[in-house]
Amino acid sequence: MDKNKEYLQQIGNNLRKIRNNAGFSQQELADNSNVAKSTIQRIEKGELNPSILLLKNISEAMGVDLSSLI
Repeated sequence: MDKNKEYLQQIGNNLRKIRNNAGFSQQELADNSNVAKSTIQRIEKGELNPSILLLKNISEAMGVDLSSLI
């Protein structure tokens, strides 16, 4: 598997785990971070290479450090 794809999947897995632990649905996280639900879904599936600012918004909405997503 491509190393870049593995990295994106790891970010997606981290996001899903943290989101679930925080008790957020994908829709709630999307609403709280001003990100489309489809974007959250694509990140969690490892299909999207999110910008650092997008990850910052998501991490802030969940109340976690950005580094926990990466």
